[in-house]
Amino acid sequence: MIVRVPASSANLGPGFDTLGMALSMYAEAGLVGDGVPPGARVADEHHPATGAFRRGGGVGEIWTQTNIPMGRGLGFSGAVRVAGLVAAHLQQTSGVAADLLSATDEILAMATELEGHADNVAASLLGGIVATAGGRAVRIPLGFDPAVVVWVPSFTTSTNESRTRLSATVERSDAVFNIGRTALLVAALAAGDIDSLAAASADRLHQDVRLAAAAPSRGAIEAALSAGAWSAWLSGSGPTVAAFCDPERAAAIAAALPGGGTAKILHIDHAGVTVDDGDVRERVGTLTP
Repeated sequence: MIVRVPASSANLGPGFDTLGMALSMYAEAGLVGDGVPPGARVADEHHPATGAFRRGGGVGEIWTQTNIPMGRGLGFSGAVRVAGLVAAHLQQTSGVAADLLSATDEILAMATELEGHADNVAASLLGGIVATAGGRAVRIPLGFDPAVVVWVPSFTTSTNESRTRLSATVERSDAVFNIGRTALLVAALAAGDIDSLAAASADRLHQDVRLAAAAPSRGAIEAALSAGAWSAWLSGSGPTVAAFCDPERAAAIAAALPGGGTAKILHIDHAGVTVDDGDVRERVGTLTP
């Protein structure tokens, strides 16, 4: 039994703590008793996957392996926590992957509790681009399927530390600005309105404060847009930058990004959590509204 969970990019600009997108980088986990794959490591009790496994009622040890970088704004902790919770659920249901469909809301609630916000974990659980609020998560229908170019710098940031820099209050005009841009972004995604994406990704609540402590990330956003990206934003709390673009332009945009980081060409993961038992892979994300 292998639980496979995609990485995520949160906020997408204005959707602070409400929008998340699953990406084609992955964390995997499974029960140690079923065997440990080559390259995987047994997760100790301090690992966030193990903490989630215990929160979900899991007993014993789990292994993990991932190509999602830590501390870069690509949802590492959210992905491994979802993996741990799903592994615990499968252990309790004797590995019946289809039962995940009935447990999605419960897993999302526990993952949100552990993570502190739902945007990353909802995207990793359900796949696609997800809007979250009030304990609910809904996948946004997409009118296009873009390439996603990410620039992953060599330095890291702490989400908790990043949040302490944000103001506890905001001006009404800034709140209205972000509400409008978030609504426009959701509509543009659903309609496939590429021309509206740049304006729809603007933000006044968090990006400027976070970019002030990550100047290279601001340069990467500007470089992506100058090279032809449809929109670009700080992924989660950063310092990674993500951009939507035409798949045919992805290589050129990746080449235009600055040094001091690694450019990767990804795509939106539409499946969300998958479980591979050697014969059947149940795609939870594609079966969940």
